[in-house]
Amino acid sequence: MGRDRQWRNGTGVLRISGRDASAPVPVPVEIAASYGARRRGLLGRDGIEGAILLTPCNSVHTFRMRFSIDVAYLNRGLRIVDVHTMKPGRFGRPRLRARHVLEAEAGAMAAWGLRPGVRLAIDV
Repeated sequence: MGRDRQWRNGTGVLRISGRDASAPVPVPVEIAASYGARRRGLLGRDGIEGAILLTPCNSVHTFRMRFSIDVAYLNRGLRIVDVHTMKPGRFGRPRLRARHVLEAEAGAMAAWGLRPGVRLAIDV
């Protein structure tokens, strides 16, 4: 799921390819597909359980955020193009190949094994 998919606001579960299927770790994900939901994102929150997917999106900022975040830039096929940790008050430069952005609390993506080249799937 990813290429040519029409995303809608809602929730789902993030699946990470290459993870041990005998010990899956379900990661709850919020989907922000509308302009208002993307604009709001993680602003005004003290944290997040799981992650939030912003789509379509190829850059983010952390102005007025209360905590540091991990940011994964994803292409149309939900393959990770780049991963960064951003402190509050920063502006991330756009990634030209990115179509989606996945955000989580700082340190979460390393714990999940997310790095460039990893393919993701989202069950809604």
